[in-house]
Amino acid sequence: MSKAKKIQATLPEKSPDTASTDALASPKNIAAIDLGSNSFHMVVAKVVGQELQLVSRHKQRVRLGAGLDEQSNLSNTAIARGLECLSMFAERLQGFELENVRIAATHTLRQANNAHIFIQRAREVLPFPIEVIPGEEEARLIYLGVAHTQPESESKLVIDIGGGSTELIIGKGFEAKLVNSKQMGCVSFTQTFFSNGKLTPKNFSKAIIAAQQRLEPLAAQYRKKGWETALGSSGTIKAIKEVLSKLGYDDAIITEKRLRHLIDVLCEQKNIEQIELKGLTVERQPVFAGGVAILTAIFKDLKIKEMHFSDGALREGLLYEMEDSFQRSDIRMRTTENLAVKHLVDLEHATRVKNRASVFLTQTREPLCIKSESQLFELLDWSALLHEVGLSISFQGFHRHSAYILQHTNMPGFNSEQQLLMATLVRFQRKALKLQDMPELSLFKTKSVISLIRILRLAILLNGQRNDAPMLNIQLNIIDKDHWQLSCDDNNWLEDNKLLAADLSSEQELWSNIDWQLSFEGID
Repeated sequence: MSKAKKIQATLPEKSPDTASTDALASPKNIAAIDLGSNSFHMVVAKVVGQELQLVSRHKQRVRLGAGLDEQSNLSNTAIARGLECLSMFAERLQGFELENVRIAATHTLRQANNAHIFIQRAREVLPFPIEVIPGEEEARLIYLGVAHTQPESESKLVIDIGGGSTELIIGKGFEAKLVNSKQMGCVSFTQTFFSNGKLTPKNFSKAIIAAQQRLEPLAAQYRKKGWETALGSSGTIKAIKEVLSKLGYDDAIITEKRLRHLIDVLCEQKNIEQIELKGLTVERQPVFAGGVAILTAIFKDLKIKEMHFSDGALREGLLYEMEDSFQRSDIRMRTTENLAVKHLVDLEHATRVKNRASVFLTQTREPLCIKSESQLFELLDWSALLHEVGLSISFQGFHRHSAYILQHTNMPGFNSEQQLLMATLVRFQRKALKLQDMPELSLFKTKSVISLIRILRLAILLNGQRNDAPMLNIQLNIIDKDHWQLSCDDNNWLEDNKLLAADLSSEQELWSNIDWQLSFEGID
């Protein structure tokens, strides 16, 4: 059996209440929100059988990225603009179920040191979780949105220029094959290279060269891989297409020669505040120059002949991935397989740990009151399967190595906080419980995370001998919040397993050091 099939076999089947409805079921509404550096976007769709019908689109220029200071802190004014927009979105989302809304935050909230403050205040306005997604995950979701809204082609190059970052993806069908996210966007580049407001050939040249320098490490790889069709998404490329149309290029095709013409026209305008171009909205005007410079650099370095615009983007990708009936494969399973293979994980042992942890979580879900946080069940599974990835570096401190890998590796299918949660679980899988080092999480309750840490530690201990012996019928009981008990239907289970008894005794001492209690008993 392949590793992929082994991993897939270890995953829990969906219960009937979470299974996708059939084609005859009542339509349901789902929504996706993209918290970009320049604008916030919301798209609402209706799921009818196997069809996804867009119902409405909403956009608000927030300029969140412009509110970052030199210390990467969001200003109170920028936070207020964002919250005001979310309060308007909240009106449209009244009555939506929690699982039918997905909110993704991108570059600015990835960079902001005080992003947690914005997220906490946003939850008071819009009662849905906000996911801060890594750049590579943003790129994958953008590609998914484009792929679902464009005619089929052998391979696609997708470019998305946002306010703070630019994503470059080559994919085939619905799968992204090559993804990158670079820290350059229309807001940041306009602020940096056009800070004096002057539209001059010199300013454009500096901006284009700076973008080419950032593209240099990956340009050859993209040219070598190649593509059949080049597509641009996002407001920047849409604005460029519309302005070019008004300049007489009404075939909706973007080329390097046409971009050069556009730069010449912009330089005639002399000042950003005085731009008067047909097709350019007032909202796009302040950041247009930076976006044009970045796209010109991409055309030059990747040797793009022509590009078309795509309406699909990150928010459409979120929509299609939300609804199970549109998922072509479980991206998280492939991510886990790739990490397991790369880091030589003993998958049979990891599966035994995962199975034990799943049993314990099922036994304790009611007293722990975490039944509403269903994704914690899956994240515990993935953490158990990958808890030993750090062994590929060194046994000494491998739990720390595992945590670093899970937090900082590109893991398609997982957002930043999900990766941080898994990293936290494996970081505390062994040794002293220094809970003061736990990171602050926005999407998950601290008490639930601590419960998962306890469960994973016990599941690993009970499989410490790393053999195929049948699992002992051990029950995990919650006596009270900080007193947990392991019991077995074999009264001699500890006497017959001396090494296990010694390991559990050591664990008992580690728990007592932070005022937790772990006890054991047999059952007649």
